[in-house]
Amino acid sequence: MSNFEPMMSGNQSFCTKFTFVAFSSLAELQIVLFIIFLMMYLFTVGGNLLIICLIWVTPSLHTPMYFFLVNLSFLEMCYVTSVVPQMLMHLLVENKTISVGGCAAQMYIFAILGLTECCLLAAMAYDRFVAICYPLHYTLRMSPPVCLKLAAASWITGMVVESAQIRWIFSLPFCGTGKIEHFFCDIMPVVKLACVDTSHHEVVLFVVSVLFIMSPCFLILCSYICILLAILRIPSAAGRHKAFSTCSSHILVVSLFFGTALFTYLQPKNSHTPDTDKATALMFTVVTPALNPVIYTLRNKEVKEAFHMVTHRNPVI
Repeated sequence: MSNFEPMMSGNQSFCTKFTFVAFSSLAELQIVLFIIFLMMYLFTVGGNLLIICLIWVTPSLHTPMYFFLVNLSFLEMCYVTSVVPQMLMHLLVENKTISVGGCAAQMYIFAILGLTECCLLAAMAYDRFVAICYPLHYTLRMSPPVCLKLAAASWITGMVVESAQIRWIFSLPFCGTGKIEHFFCDIMPVVKLACVDTSHHEVVLFVVSVLFIMSPCFLILCSYICILLAILRIPSAAGRHKAFSTCSSHILVVSLFFGTALFTYLQPKNSHTPDTDKATALMFTVVTPALNPVIYTLRNKEVKEAFHMVTHRNPVI
């Protein structure tokens, strides 16, 4: 029998659907929340789409750094779209349910994109490391085939690891009321609904999180230690400022992403509460993706110049 079909075992019924109760206590604010989250979602998608189009039409931005930025912007649009549209719909309707199969699909997409982003940010840090520490070898070490391999490795790692993890999670039997104290199918709130002892599963999930979140984070940290040492060896203040400015946007994005990810997935089990889980989830599913286009446009001189050139070359009549 399929894991997603209704089953009975004695007096215990197994879930065929889940109900989100994250905003049930905020009934009077749900329209306000809908408007706020809708505006942030449209801003995120529009901002990332603008970055992709600017890079596409500007030959001077056809470099490894902006190749990875296009990947990141596309990923961010998919990332928010896997969660926010459903959340917006549930803010407007009484029936805030999702089938077990639909929940598995949402978790699968969200988890793949999350792990892929970890790996892409590590690839972007490596790009900055080569550019600053080995500038004479940059075109060789970051050739188009190398960039394609790094991007492909990021996507494949996300797909392989999370496919195995999500299949494992949804092999568990779910029972009880099926109420998820969240606004989307995140891993731990769903695992809590299993009607078997999940302590072993939770240990394995924690180990996987440590391995595949901390490994990219460690690579990024090592890259920036080397970058910092290289920048400190630059004799002129102008040269140091120019070198650091090429990394500042990436550092901000990494801090926002890994800060919320580490807090969410690597904190002890007894520290998890529905309220803190929802607050941090809103940060990395709504707020952080909305900030990334701002960071990569307002803090990036080349992107600003490309935007200025395109808008003045094609003025709006």
